Amino acid sequence: MPRSDDLLTVGEVSARTGVAVSALHFYEREGLISSTRTASNQRRFTRHMLRRISLILVAKRLGIPLSEVAEVFRALPAEAEPTRDDWRRVSRAWKIRLEERRAAIEALERELVGCIGCGCLSMRSCDLLNPGDALAAEGAGPRRIRAVVETEPDPAREERS
Repeated sequence: MPRSDDLLTVGEVSARTGVAVSALHFYEREGLISSTRTASNQRRFTRHMLRRISLILVAKRLGIPLSEVAEVFRALPAEAEPTRDDWRRVSRAWKIRLEERRAAIEALERELVGCIGCGCLSMRSCDLLNPGDALAAEGAGPRRIRAVVETEPDPAREERS
């Protein structure tokens, strides 16, 4: 059991990390962090929970889901401060994940630049908006735009009536 002067209240943890108390309670319910309870049922956190919370914040900023954070935390010591090697394993795993995401984002960017730059009205080559040129069966021209325009009332036409 840690010494009482090594334990932090939920308010102190919130102040140190910038994370709302309600979010800390959520992280605890999800098993991402843990606390002990005093005789009066108040939460007390060990200082190494600050590192876990910092890692949660970094992961959120990188778009890593909390489910993946929880998976990584299951491989870390539950009630002891993780070692340098523990953190290296975490960073290696996430580096691979981030490289995969970066490659996917770059591929999407190339596709979008191609779609925006091509200017084709039938979108024949656009796998995002018209896979396999399915809109060709509906006729020539910008089918999706026509569908919207033809269903909207034309204010100029209504004024002439």
